[in-house]
Amino acid sequence: MRDDQGRQHQKKYNKEPFGDLMKSMNDFFHQKPVRRLLDTIDVFFEQPFPLQQIPVDMYETDHELIISADLPGIKREQIGIEFTGNQLTISVNHNEVTEEKNEKKHYYYKKVEKNQSIRTVSLPYIVHEKDVKASYQDGVLKIRIPRQRKKRIMID
Repeated sequence: MRDDQGRQHQKKYNKEPFGDLMKSMNDFFHQKPVRRLLDTIDVFFEQPFPLQQIPVDMYETDHELIISADLPGIKREQIGIEFTGNQLTISVNHNEVTEEKNEKKHYYYKKVEKNQSIRTVSLPYIVHEKDVKASYQDGVLKIRIPRQRKKRIMID
């Protein structure tokens, strides 16, 4: 079946004024590594890094401040949490290396993919690291911070 299609394309190219040129261009774009490059570009636009902006929801209960971030498809070791005063920073780092070598066809292919998303949230009060608890389950990061007691000041 493939040979029949090739013959039909060959006949088509022979009838056109620039048939040989068109055939050589067509062959060029279907060869490796050019074809692999074009496939990589297609994949990039089909599945870009899932998190351009980290979605965060922050709410208070009677006992704690809860920060929730939806991080589907992210592994626990890719997540970083940092505190500075009343600032909470959540970062997601994605590093991936794909390598392929074919000595028979004389090509080497290596793809290094690095992506990072960062979200900083201002907290209503200064947080001490020892009081913070974080969990990650089913693609949802939950950070729990004990709610600070409000101090009443008596007026003289």
